[in-house]
Amino acid sequence: MTQDRNDQDQMGYEALAQEALRGVVKAALKRAAGPGGLPGAHHFYVTFKTRAPGVSIPPELVEKYPDEMTIVVQHQFWDLAPGETFFSVTLRFGGQPKRLSMPYQAVTRFYDPSVQFLLQFEPPEAGAPAATAELLPLRRPEAVEPPQPAGEDTEDPKPEGDGPKIVSLDKFRKK
Repeated sequence: MTQDRNDQDQMGYEALAQEALRGVVKAALKRAAGPGGLPGAHHFYVTFKTRAPGVSIPPELVEKYPDEMTIVVQHQFWDLAPGETFFSVTLRFGGQPKRLSMPYQAVTRFYDPSVQFLLQFEPPEAGAPAATAELLPLRRPEAVEPPQPAGEDTEDPKPEGDGPKIVSLDKFRKK
């Protein structure tokens, strides 16, 4: 008996992945807003769509940045308030404090240069389902090692200086 294959993603995995990765942005901002502030050399470049639904920034900033804007959360930020669906922060522009508030859905890029961690999101089109998100590790191409296919031995150590070490977590899992 032949089954009809329906290759359509009825689970909405692209939207689920995007939502999960935006959760990383939210968690990082929550840690930065905590009592210890930003740990070590961590700091964030957050790029967002200035005219996305729910974005609240001063009109002069929308005029100066009509499509996208990147803010830096590093030394001089105040009142960082990450909520469940949006975050707010006060930054200085031209010496004047300005309050910005944006939903996580408006974020198109989140980058922590201290560890070269980048999340990049496709902004959702108006009325369209959520777009894709991708995790970009920002490593030099020669340092990236392709993943091992399932079932191959990953426990053989590579010689020193031969790229990053990949450790199989299978031996640590409870059976």
